[in-house]
Amino acid sequence: MEAAVMADKLTGWIREKTIDAGCEGVILGISGGIDSAVVAGLAVRAFPNNTLGVIMPCESLPEDIEHGRLVAQKYGFELMVVDLFPIYKSFTGLLQGRDSKRSGLAQANIKPRLRMITLYYYAQERNYLVLGTGNRSELTIGYFTKYGDGGVDLLPIGGLVKSQVRELARYLEVPQVVIDKPPSAGLWEGQTDEGEIGLSYEDLDQYILSGQGSERVKEKVKNLSRISQHKLQTPPVAVFQE
Repeated sequence: MEAAVMADKLTGWIREKTIDAGCEGVILGISGGIDSAVVAGLAVRAFPNNTLGVIMPCESLPEDIEHGRLVAQKYGFELMVVDLFPIYKSFTGLLQGRDSKRSGLAQANIKPRLRMITLYYYAQERNYLVLGTGNRSELTIGYFTKYGDGGVDLLPIGGLVKSQVRELARYLEVPQVVIDKPPSAGLWEGQTDEGEIGLSYEDLDQYILSGQGSERVKEKVKNLSRISQHKLQTPPVAVFQE
């Protein structure tokens, strides 16, 4: 599908789903990355006067904030900055003394969960829906934080692999510096998506779209998908017959 057609379809989808929900606009987190930039571009097309972007720094790199502002300037949507570091620092202080080999990632995942809380506060205040920025590549392997960046109302680019998101970014004229930067969730300094996943997006996309790839890629994707199914489903309800 051509990028222009894709953009029109996704714009209409966002507008339709939001109106059907009885809401008046949309809100999303602005990370300074390509995924949030693309969703922001689509959101503004759907709701030119009712799109709110929120930058939520929490030990974030200055360039991520700068790039987020560039995206807001490009598309002209309302932008807020909410510094989450003070509450993050206070909250993690309450959890000290519970260290384990997994505590580093558990602590890092507090950041996207605080962002989810922030977005839903403003969403409810304005009667907006929360747009997620996850793509198909990430959803396939569960590369998102449950009840963090996974806590959203709509996933406009959830059906697109990363390479398709890049194509759409070029069509929407996302700032080139944002397109070119290495994808990162920004959970800690030096963190990159591909480094944490252990796969390149090129290999991941190829396998998702064609089923082709090395045995290592196939096994890794299958395993990550299997162990992350609980992230993609509503909580199972235990039902017992009398």
